[in-house]
Amino acid sequence: MQEHDMSWVRTEMALAQPAPASVSGPVAWVRRNLIGSVGDTILTILGIVIVAWVLPQVINWAFINAQWTGPDRTVCATVAQGGIQPDGWSGACWAFVNAKFGQFMFGTYPVEERWRPILVAILFVALLVPMLMPRVPRKGLNAILLFLVLPVVSFFLLVGGVFGLPHVETSRWGGLLITLSLSFVGIAVSLPLGTVLALGRRSKMPIIKMLCVIFIEAVRGIPLITVLFFVSVMLPLFLPAGVTFDKYLRALIGVSLFAAAYMAEVVRGGLQAIPKGQYEGADSLGLGYWQKMGLIVLPQALKLVIPGIVNTFIGMFKDTSLVLIISMFDLLGIVKQNFSDANWATAQTAKSGLVFAAFVFWLFCFGMSRYSMYTERRLDTGYRR
Repeated sequence: MQEHDMSWVRTEMALAQPAPASVSGPVAWVRRNLIGSVGDTILTILGIVIVAWVLPQVINWAFINAQWTGPDRTVCATVAQGGIQPDGWSGACWAFVNAKFGQFMFGTYPVEERWRPILVAILFVALLVPMLMPRVPRKGLNAILLFLVLPVVSFFLLVGGVFGLPHVETSRWGGLLITLSLSFVGIAVSLPLGTVLALGRRSKMPIIKMLCVIFIEAVRGIPLITVLFFVSVMLPLFLPAGVTFDKYLRALIGVSLFAAAYMAEVVRGGLQAIPKGQYEGADSLGLGYWQKMGLIVLPQALKLVIPGIVNTFIGMFKDTSLVLIISMFDLLGIVKQNFSDANWATAQTAKSGLVFAAFVFWLFCFGMSRYSMYTERRLDTGYRR
């Protein structure tokens, strides 16, 4: 038999070559995202011009010309205003933020007892971080500790009156403590309650459906300020004589119910997006209503509406500033309240305080947004093409 010449056949695998520079690397990214067309190029140039004009001014105000420390307003006021800065000076007064930082975080919570909210914050972070990490096991136990045990422990730590802890009225709470506590309770309550309301609105039982529709549409039809005003001022009028609720508890109820109504519509949108075949498939397996919803429908529906859920959470986090209407001072409220301090009354004080509050709000909202994007990427395996 004639032997064939196999010298042309490769006996080793070819080494992997890097992608061409035209499709990979920084040059390709710039070409694809910044100068891919005439319109993109014009917008890129316009953006660079705006950034080049705005950024140096922001850096000068926030960092270079800023005053970082000082005992009172004189360090942030010009000579004409009774301070030490030259006329025409413009810079951030971070000395004001530094001096008032404790109030911005805790309100008028007693200084000697501030270790209690700090301990609550440490416990919250210690339980939240493992909950957000998919690879960490025992998520059920973690959820129980985070959403059931921690609120009870936090209540006794923050309020006191037991185990030898001095009692601290909720009227002395303020700042970031109010913002985070209202937001956490609102998130923990609004998602399950909103899910139940969404299921009730799609229920085939007329009375359940009617009650859910009335609640959702009534709450969504009025602003949060009205809800807070009602639970704070008008609700006590409907209670028996001598029965009252703590103002902080009223705010918790108002924010949670308001967020739950919006959450119900977000979840209902996810339920309606699930194909009818999923419901029929669950029925064909003989699953009961709650088994069908808990095992088949809700996991898919909630995954589809993650952006809407997070958007509701972010909106609720920012709306906590409205508790000012019932004389509670969250982060923004306590910052604005300190503008009236004559020891720090300067032209730059208000700007610096508001920028600080905006940065804190942005930090938390941006964190929630980025984590939701990560969760979407991790859970969208069933919809990738």
